[in-house]
Amino acid sequence: MRRPSALSRNHYFVIGLLLGLVLSCYIPQDIWELVQQEECPQEAAENLLIERFGQDFEPHLNLINKPLAAKKPVKNVLRPRYYSSELGIREKIFIGVMTSQENINSYATAFNRTTAHLVNKIKFFINADSVKTNYQLKNIVGFTDTRESRRPFYVIKYIADNYLDEYDYFLLVPDNVYVDARKLNALLYHMSITFDLYMGGIRVAQGETGDGHGNGNGKGDGNVGNGNGEDENAAPVERDESMNDSGAAGVSDRNYCDLDAGILLSSSVIRKMRNNLDRCVRIGITNDHSVNIGRCVKYASRVAGCQESFQGMRQYSYALNTKSRQYKDLSILAKEPAFLNATTVYPVQSPEDFYRLHAYYSKHHLDMVRQRGYALEQKSYRIANGSISNKILEIRWPLGVPPPSAPETRHDMLTWQLLNETHSMLPNANSDHAVAPLSRIEALDFAKVLEITLQYAAQKYPKLRYESLHSAYRKFDATRGMDYQLHLNLYEGGSDVAKRRRVLLKSFEVVKPLGRVEVVPSPYVTESTRIAILVPAFEHQVPDALDFVAQYERICMHNQDNTFLLLIFLYRLESPSKGDDDPFKSLKKLALDLSSKYKTDGSRIAWVSIRLPEQLSTEPVHPEDWLMHASMYGPRQLLSLAVADLALPKLGLESLVLLATPSMLFRTDFLNRVRMNTIQGFQVYAPIGFQLYPCNWAHFCKECDTCDISQSSGYFDRQNQDVIAFYSRDYVQARKLLDPLGLPIMRSDLDIDQLLLATSKPRTSKIESILDMFVAAQHTVHILRAVEPHLRFGLDVRNHLARGGSLPPTLPQSCGGQHCIHLASRKQIGDAIIRYEDKSILQK
Repeated sequence: MRRPSALSRNHYFVIGLLLGLVLSCYIPQDIWELVQQEECPQEAAENLLIERFGQDFEPHLNLINKPLAAKKPVKNVLRPRYYSSELGIREKIFIGVMTSQENINSYATAFNRTTAHLVNKIKFFINADSVKTNYQLKNIVGFTDTRESRRPFYVIKYIADNYLDEYDYFLLVPDNVYVDARKLNALLYHMSITFDLYMGGIRVAQGETGDGHGNGNGKGDGNVGNGNGEDENAAPVERDESMNDSGAAGVSDRNYCDLDAGILLSSSVIRKMRNNLDRCVRIGITNDHSVNIGRCVKYASRVAGCQESFQGMRQYSYALNTKSRQYKDLSILAKEPAFLNATTVYPVQSPEDFYRLHAYYSKHHLDMVRQRGYALEQKSYRIANGSISNKILEIRWPLGVPPPSAPETRHDMLTWQLLNETHSMLPNANSDHAVAPLSRIEALDFAKVLEITLQYAAQKYPKLRYESLHSAYRKFDATRGMDYQLHLNLYEGGSDVAKRRRVLLKSFEVVKPLGRVEVVPSPYVTESTRIAILVPAFEHQVPDALDFVAQYERICMHNQDNTFLLLIFLYRLESPSKGDDDPFKSLKKLALDLSSKYKTDGSRIAWVSIRLPEQLSTEPVHPEDWLMHASMYGPRQLLSLAVADLALPKLGLESLVLLATPSMLFRTDFLNRVRMNTIQGFQVYAPIGFQLYPCNWAHFCKECDTCDISQSSGYFDRQNQDVIAFYSRDYVQARKLLDPLGLPIMRSDLDIDQLLLATSKPRTSKIESILDMFVAAQHTVHILRAVEPHLRFGLDVRNHLARGGSLPPTLPQSCGGQHCIHLASRKQIGDAIIRYEDKSILQK
C-alpha cells in the first residue's frame, strides 16, 4: 500500500513561484541600477588613471631616496682550505710521551726513532725548570710548573687546546714503554669514535688501610686490610665515597688504567676532561699519575673504569720481568702469546732495548704480511683453476702486477727491442743507429736478469745445462715495468757426448715491475721569478735577431712580463763595433728605442759584445752555411760556454738565466715552465724544442705556425741543446769543477782560444754544450729534459727562404749527419719516392 507524501513535487514548484512574486513586489526599482554600475576596485583605479593621465600612461618606479641595494648584503660563505676540515675528518692517533730532561737524548730519542714514522703525531712533555734548547729532538713541550701531581693535567690541557679537533685517539705513555705502532693502528681502525674510550692495562694498586691509603702491597682488589693488604677477620669492604672540594675524602682507586702500560683516550673523553679540568686538579692530589688521570676520567666522563676491551677489540700490554735475566732473550719471550699480541711492552731498561724490540716486532709483522700474501696468492690460483674466466677474475701473471697497456692506435704500440749481453739493436727506435752498445747500468741490469733466469731454469730443468744465449728482447711499459723475453740454448748433461750436445731452445719471460711511486720532494718555486734571457747572435744572424726582438716586445715587454733581455753580439776579429759599418747597428738602435719606450714598466734590453778569435774569423760565414745545422752555433757549439762565461758577470749569481737562440719561437707558457722547472741548487731545465720542417723548400708539407704539433709538420729535436735554463750560481759551481780537468773558465775574449783547445783533451773531448758540461761535472743539481710544445725552431730557414735566399744543394761536411735538421718525416719521404718511381700514380 502506497504511503501518501506530505508534499509532492508540484507543491514545491507552486510555493517557489508564490515566493518569487511576493519578493518582486517589495524590492526597490533602483537596486538594479546599483548592481549594474558597481565596478571592481582594480578596474576603477585603471579608469581613474586613464581619465587623469591619458590613454598612453605607463607606470614608473619611484626610486628617489630609496636604497638601490639590500640593506643586509649577502655574506660569502667561507669554506675551509681542506676537505678534511669541512667534513670533520681527523687523523687517527696522537702519542704524548711523558719524559724528563735527563732522558731526552736516550730513552726519548729511542722512542722517537722506533715510533714516530709509524704514527700521525708524537710529542714529548718535560718539566722545563731550566732553559735548555740544545736537544736533538724538536717536538718537545716544556712546563714551567714542576709540581709532579699537576703534570698530567698540563699535558691534557695542551692536547685539548692544540690537537683535540685533529685526532681521534690519544695515547699517554712514559718514556720507558715500547709501542708497537703497527698493531696499535690496526686496533684503532676497528673501533668506533662515537663512544667514550678509556682503555689500557688495569693498575695494580697498593693495599688500602682503614683510611683508604694502605702502606702494604696489595693485589689490586681494593679490600680493607692490614699492612700486608689482607685481614683474615675482616670482610671485604669497598670504599666509594664522593670527594669534596678540598679533596679530603677519596674515591675508590680501583679499576684505573696503569700509565706505566699506556692509557688510550678518545677525543670525547679529552674534551670532557678539559671542561672539568679545575675539578680534576683539586681531586688529583696524589703523585701517582695513573690515579690522578683515572679520577679525572671518572668524574668528567662518568666512565665506570678502565676498559680492557672495547667493541670486541682488546689492547694487550706485556710487563717485562726485569728481575730475571731472561727478559732480554727475545727467543724465550716469543714463545709467550701475551708477548706476541702486546701493543705496549714495559718497562724498557735501556735505549738499546727499544731498537731490539722494534727489530723483532718489525720482522714479526713482515713475516705475517708474507704469510697473508702467500695465502692470498694460493687462494687466487685455486679460484683461477679454469672454472671461471680470467676476464672475470682478472688474475694475471705475475700476481699483483698490472697487465700490459693496450695501445689506442697503431702509433702507440710498444715495440720489443732486440739485444744481447753487450749491444742493443735499433736503440730507442732510432734509425740513425742500427746497433749501440749497452750502457754500464743496462749491462749490469741485463746480467742480473740473466742470472735470475738461469737460477729458475736450473730449478725447473735440473737435467739441462746452460750453453749460450740465443736471443733476448725487452720492452718498457710505463704502467707495468720492464718485460724481458729470453731464449736460452740448453743441453742435456750426461756421459753420452751425443746427448750432451743436443741443444734445446727454452724460452723464459721475466718481469721487473715498477716499485712504489714516490713524490720527489723539491723546493718551493713560483711563477714570479725574473728571467734573464741571453740571446747570442753572429753577424750573419742579425735579421733573425731583429725578428726575435720584435717577438720579445710583443710577448714580454707589451704584457709586462718579469723578464730581462741581454743580447750578446759575436763580432769577428776585424769587424768594427761602432759607426755605420757596425753589423749590429740596427739591433742596438732597436734595443735603445724599446728600452726608452717601456722605461716606465721596468723593461729594458741591454747588450754585451764578444770578439771572436782569429781562427774563427778567417773565413766569412754566409747565412745559408749553418741553416742545416741543428745548433745555431753550427760546428762551433762549444762557443755556448764562452757566451755564458762572459755574460754571466753582468747578471749576478742569483739570476735565473735562459740561454736562447735568435731563431726560436716561444710563448708565455714556456717562460712559466722555465720558472717552475729551474730550481736553484736543485735542478737545471733543458727543454726539447719542436723543429719545424722547411716545407716551402722541401715541398713535403704545408707551413703553419699556429697549428698544433704533428708528425707531418716537424719533430722534437733532441740534438738541439742550445736552449737551457739554469741559475748562475749552479753554472759557476759546475764550471769550477771542470776547470782543473782542462775546461778553462773564460774571463775575457782572449781566453776563447784555450777553450777551443779543450776539445783535444780526453777528459773534456765529449763536452760540446752547456748541457754536456753539467753532465760531465757530476754536479748535485738534477737535469730535467722534457719536450716543450711551445718552443719551436726552424724560423731561420723559413725567413731566409722568404727573403729570397737558398739552401745548399748538399749537406755541409761539418753537419755530421745526426746534427743536421730533418727535411721531412720518413713517411713523407717514402710517399714521395713511391710517387716518383710509380709513373701510373704520378699520372693519376
